[in-house]
Amino acid sequence: MTMIDGIEYLAFDGKPMAETGVHVRAMAWLYLMLRVFFRHRPDVYVGANMFMYYEEGNPKRVVAPDVFVVFGAANARVEHRSWFVWKEGKAPDVIFELTSQGTKDEDVDFKQRLYEQLGVTEYFLFDPLDEYLRPNLQGFQLAQEKYQPIPAKRGELNSQILGLVLRPAGRELRLFDRASGTRLLPPAELAEANLELNTLLDDAEKRASAAQAAAEQEAQACQAAETELARAREELARLRGEKPE
Repeated sequence: MTMIDGIEYLAFDGKPMAETGVHVRAMAWLYLMLRVFFRHRPDVYVGANMFMYYEEGNPKRVVAPDVFVVFGAANARVEHRSWFVWKEGKAPDVIFELTSQGTKDEDVDFKQRLYEQLGVTEYFLFDPLDEYLRPNLQGFQLAQEKYQPIPAKRGELNSQILGLVLRPAGRELRLFDRASGTRLLPPAELAEANLELNTLLDDAEKRASAAQAAAEQEAQACQAAETELARAREELARLRGEKPE
């Protein structure tokens, strides 16, 4: 709970995070991928499953976007319990809703109109169970204060603001960096990739250590051979009666 000017604003309502485990995972993965992608941007805040209050002094004017991104956030490095539009100076720039049978009416009606009014530039809907939304990934971009559908190309949507391409793949929403074409990895795959990278680094370090040890042994062998050769020359000179140099 947050108290502002004597008014209580709740940080949670006791309801489940999402309708199904599929929705929870999709939400968590999307949130974490975006956090990792924007980790070097100190002005970008990524939030998830958080109350967003949009009318000062009225705690009933609240929604809970599944995932949202704010650019130019003054307090981007601060973890928020709730997002207060008037306090932070702006509404999110991009909002994602992982929609379901239980939330579809609110997502495609009330929230879409509200986000349009609040000036949320891009709004994306993804139905991970593919139950009702056709196609199951849809996006809208604000143009002259009205949402216009973002045209899909081969089932993909282009987010101009995020610099990402969104592609549905079964129950998963995949994200690709527009600049490099690189796919953003969800936590499980990212952990596996890190493990593989660490294994490769360990192997490379072992090979380098072995090569260094072999080089040191070779250098020692060369030094020993040179010493032995010098002794042999001295002995030969002694036998010949020559004076040592």
